[in-house]
Amino acid sequence: MAVRGPDSDCAAGWDAVAARIAASGARAVAVDAYPGVRAADLAELLARLQPELHLDTAEALRPPAEVERLVRPHLTDDPVFGRLNGLELADFFDPAALAALRHRAEAASGRVVVTGPGATLVLGGGLLVYADLPRWEAQLRQRAGESGSLAAQDAGAHPLELYKRGFFVDWRVADRHKLRLWDRVDLFLDTVRQDEPKLVSRQALDVALRAVARQPFRVVPYFDPAPWGGEWMRRVCDLEGSAPNYGWCFDCVPEENSLLLGFGRHEVEVPALNLVLREPSALLGEAVHERFGAEFPIRFDFLDTMGGGNLSLQVHPRTEYIREHFGVAYTQDESYYLLDAEPGAAVYLGLREDADPRAFESDLRRAAEGGTSFPADAYVNRWPARRHDHFLIPAGTVHCSGAGSMVLEISATPYIFTFKLWDWDRLGLDGRPRPLHLDHGLANVAWDRRTEFARRELVNRVTPVDEGEGWREERTGLHELEFIETRRHWFEVPVTHPGGTVHVLNLVEGAEAVVESPEGGFEPFTVHYAETFIVPAAAGDFRIRPAGPGVHATIRASVRA
Repeated sequence: MAVRGPDSDCAAGWDAVAARIAASGARAVAVDAYPGVRAADLAELLARLQPELHLDTAEALRPPAEVERLVRPHLTDDPVFGRLNGLELADFFDPAALAALRHRAEAASGRVVVTGPGATLVLGGGLLVYADLPRWEAQLRQRAGESGSLAAQDAGAHPLELYKRGFFVDWRVADRHKLRLWDRVDLFLDTVRQDEPKLVSRQALDVALRAVARQPFRVVPYFDPAPWGGEWMRRVCDLEGSAPNYGWCFDCVPEENSLLLGFGRHEVEVPALNLVLREPSALLGEAVHERFGAEFPIRFDFLDTMGGGNLSLQVHPRTEYIREHFGVAYTQDESYYLLDAEPGAAVYLGLREDADPRAFESDLRRAAEGGTSFPADAYVNRWPARRHDHFLIPAGTVHCSGAGSMVLEISATPYIFTFKLWDWDRLGLDGRPRPLHLDHGLANVAWDRRTEFARRELVNRVTPVDEGEGWREERTGLHELEFIETRRHWFEVPVTHPGGTVHVLNLVEGAEAVVESPEGGFEPFTVHYAETFIVPAAAGDFRIRPAGPGVHATIRASVRA
């Protein structure tokens, strides 16, 4: 999107960024930073600003052993799961060391630049620059060994360990700190692309975010290989060929995705989470905001097993369990919508009528110890899967997608909480077994969700809603136990959808469609086959029209009233 106005200018490149900062005439400059921002990038800026005094907040961090004692109770001994908590950025710093840095800054007569996470804990005034970073980019840097955890010497550690620390501690701490600072920030620095920094004013960024929250948009998707990954996305999404496969795509996870914003001839990449934190009511609608707070509750992602293997056999925690054990307010109810399927494809869903819980547990534990393979077909229903089928998976239901499927997964957002029961005798991409969580999983299995329940309640629960000449609307789920409602529209003519709440949609049939405002409230927005897009509550009613001949279809998800 384009941003216009007196504050919409963008400085691009380190020379222009440094010149913009220097032009402020500020004697004191704080460059606060999100965890994962490269020290080398900040060094490029310092080389051009040439301050009399440079202070790095790393000098005031607590020793790694102290930080470990601080975070360990929240990380637990589990290899995957920790517990959400209320830690603050200041907790990671030694108060005396911070005071010493402040004293040095105050005593300097020339320009002082303080860099690093928590720079504003040293400089309370002066020019404030915030170097931002989306979580997905932070993960890529962790995987490459370029960065580790906050106040820890763990760069190069296993990515699973670093992700866990980020998810439960570092990113939450940093997001709280950033939001608290936001109205004090003068300039935001985009550090995603190495050697291509972009700098915009906070006022310009606010203008852009207000505009995005009132029109349809897409986040920047990211694609990742998986042990079970397939080849459909490589072909359909025109992806480069270096990865061994593409098993995942997070096409709507604003906690981790980014947004591309157009400022003149430049594109600035910012965390999509900034939009959720700054414009929650406009984005979500008052009712959803009141219910979930500044969190985006709907997730769309892709699971590609076309030419790949089965997903892990798994179950998600029930609401009471996830709240008690992990400090999360709601759980990961979900569904599988089949964008495509090979002949013979299947979805594992619900226990067989004759499945004995004790034998189920015994065979899982024996398989986990390496004694034998788990006979999944003896315990779990295997349903044929065809294109446009929709399988509903309320938390507590044993499930997984089988090989030969292209799944659009529609779910609630606490996406890390998957309890793997069985992983089909395979290793992860790192050559190590992926962690199983039998105790958590077995504690959450809904033993009454068996064959007839799944057939009646979970498989292709399609109900006609309305129709007209050239279109029809169907309710496809989700289950009454889940808070997400999905509607499918088949159409050859324009179809109007109600506004007032946030909607997430995907074009599941047809090459291209255009999203329009009947009242001219936003510019027409073009989407293509298999693309996920968000229509904010503040966009109002919207219309989707096919861009070419033939039948088109969208699947639309919203929070059930």
